[in-house]
Amino acid sequence: MDRGRGRRGKEEQDRDVRLSKSMSYVLRHGAAKMGLQLATDGFLYVKDLLAHPQFHMYTSEDIERVVATNEKQRFKLRSHPDDGRLQIRANQGHSVQVMDLELKPVLAGSLDCPTEAVHGSYLRNWVSIQQHGLSRMNRTHIHLAPGLPGEDGVISGMRKNCDLAVFIDVPRALADGIEFFWSENNVLLTPGDSEGKLLPKYFTRALRLRPTRSVLPLQ
Repeated sequence: MDRGRGRRGKEEQDRDVRLSKSMSYVLRHGAAKMGLQLATDGFLYVKDLLAHPQFHMYTSEDIERVVATNEKQRFKLRSHPDDGRLQIRANQGHSVQVMDLELKPVLAGSLDCPTEAVHGSYLRNWVSIQQHGLSRMNRTHIHLAPGLPGEDGVISGMRKNCDLAVFIDVPRALADGIEFFWSENNVLLTPGDSEGKLLPKYFTRALRLRPTRSVLPLQ
């Protein structure tokens, strides 16, 4: 094996990870703080992003590669419908308000309405979650996946290092007026109730994922 080539490959991979994390921050949370203006649909011109000092070492080819290879499909690229210039957007995960993310509403009884969805968290939060439910915190939505990581069709919605999985009765929450939406990369999103929460009454089960998988008792 060519050690120099292997080292260069690792450096390029690390560089792409740094770019992906930086783009996530800008497109989900920090555009305004960095002097960048998201459109109402969350898109930002790639040229404007690359003009920022934090991104001056990258090219549009770097961004296109990171978007294409991101396993969780966090980003979307498009040509602006009017001027054809390249734009980028985060598919979900925003703490800033984005008016039109092209989210698909979930309707009770529809074919794409899951009977159950799962939220990934950490065992250190379990006591609080048991008592108070899930909270969207500073984001606009609580993120849910259609299943556990590695299951068919599950590419995003839960961090890989989560050691707690909380399952939600989606039809019951819908019946109580809580809205759910599918993002473009198959993450189930909900703003929760009026306080931004999914209460424990919507929990169907909870699993400890590590070191061995086991069922946790609900209250």
